[in-house]
Amino acid sequence: MRVFSERRAVTARLNEQAKVGKPHEVVVHGSATGFAQQITMGGHQLLADEPAALGGTDTGPGPYDFLLSGLGACTSMTVSLYARRKQWPLEGVTVRLRHSRIHAADCEDCEKKDGMLDRIELDVELHGTLTEEQRTRLIEIANKCPVHRTLTSEINIRTQLV
Repeated sequence: MRVFSERRAVTARLNEQAKVGKPHEVVVHGSATGFAQQITMGGHQLLADEPAALGGTDTGPGPYDFLLSGLGACTSMTVSLYARRKQWPLEGVTVRLRHSRIHAADCEDCEKKDGMLDRIELDVELHGTLTEEQRTRLIEIANKCPVHRTLTSEINIRTQLV
């Protein structure tokens, strides 16, 4: 019973924070125990967690799953928008993503040559009767989606205690 009243209190607090939150603000709340997190994005509420094998309770996707889903959604939206503007016969887009950590020395096209680095593999499947030129151009466009550009640019994160 205590868990349900704590959840209700947290949900009420998150709803209040969302009402006074800044536009495009994401609010994440977690307890000091476990990994489960409640996330509020505008009127949307999500859960995040870690798999049981990593000490979580698997009540939601993990942080890297959210990162990959943002990149995948942006890629698909950008490719679809471009094809619509060009009036190309794109019927759908499927994006599959995987995240891993690799040795920098194993990456031929990376600037960093020592230590570890993050690798995201992004497979784009284009559905429709597109020409090879159209497919090639859409893959070029996929690599220019706003989230892709953010992840490959210098990022300045300012953390402050409030």
